[in-house]
Amino acid sequence: MNARIASRKSLFSRRAWTALAVVTMVAAALPLLNLVFPAGHALHISSYVLGLVAKFMCFALAALALDLVWGYTGILSLGHGLFFALGGYAHGMYLMRAIGRDGVYQSHLPDFMVFLDWKEYPWYWAMTDNFWYCMLLVVLVPGVLAFVFGYFAFRSRIKGVYFSIITQALTYAAMLLFFRNDTGFGGNNGFTDFKRILGFDITAPATRAVLYIVTLAFLVGALVLCRWIVTSRLGRVLQGVRDSESRLMFIGYDPLWFKLFVWTLSAVLCGIAGALYVPQVGIINPSEMSAANSIEMVVWVAIGGRGTLVGPIVGAFTVNGLKSWFTASFPDLWLFALGLLFILVTLFMRKGILGLFEDLKALRRKTPADAPVEEKSKEAA
Repeated sequence: MNARIASRKSLFSRRAWTALAVVTMVAAALPLLNLVFPAGHALHISSYVLGLVAKFMCFALAALALDLVWGYTGILSLGHGLFFALGGYAHGMYLMRAIGRDGVYQSHLPDFMVFLDWKEYPWYWAMTDNFWYCMLLVVLVPGVLAFVFGYFAFRSRIKGVYFSIITQALTYAAMLLFFRNDTGFGGNNGFTDFKRILGFDITAPATRAVLYIVTLAFLVGALVLCRWIVTSRLGRVLQGVRDSESRLMFIGYDPLWFKLFVWTLSAVLCGIAGALYVPQVGIINPSEMSAANSIEMVVWVAIGGRGTLVGPIVGAFTVNGLKSWFTASFPDLWLFALGLLFILVTLFMRKGILGLFEDLKALRRKTPADAPVEEKSKEAA
């Protein structure tokens, strides 16, 4: 029993726990700086910056979900934008119904449904005026779709580039469906012009501060959950699937259910990220399912450090921070900069940003030990 306990990796080192606590407290202090200090004060954080950080945290949660399947299980998905968007649409349904009769047409139906001459809600909108039912949809819709899709794909032994292609094909097909006006999802415009959430003004500073804290809590909680999974026996099996699935089958494991579990969990986490994204950005439309968005998630993970959990979070913040700056200062150059960044990381930093720091630490540890050897060799010469 003691040997079994000792063989399990610790969740985090003491230093890592301390760093996580410090970063969490600093991040949690930002809404207070926005609410307490007036504009113009040295410690004031603007609502724009607060919303930007909250959006980046949603992206970081999606990147973390992708790293769980790609970094630790070797399943490269090019369709996680679909799960992100489905979670957003599930929450967006509630936010649209919460508008009530405050829309342009002052109808009990959302404005886009009145404009398109809908007379009643479609069946899949039933009960979506209930917040908790919509939160259940946030989990169930991406989760059930991922489970069904994953079951048939993994049972058929589809993997590698073929799996990546069909995930992108699924996402593209869903995007085309949601773009249609007769599907009841707002067509090109999607859902927007939200007014309230749980009865509170969605644009009020206090409401946005609460949404920010909830997003931060989900991001930290998801990080701890994923770390617990990858350091457990289950995590070792998942890494076995990544490194040599055939050998894992030879010793008696059935990879199907392990892959299906982590694939479904990843989809659920991505759906939650989308649900947190929508009320803070104020819109959800089919463009979130575009191939470019799903590929960009892969870029976040690769640049931050695949198979590290913390790396994708760093990558999401880094890439989206650069994107915000480039699109404001050099809007025509962003795609070129993103491509160049991805090429440089692929060629020179295969472990990503986090791997670069680990290499520098290893170099610092190695240098003092090697110095006496070099001096002795010089003296001998």
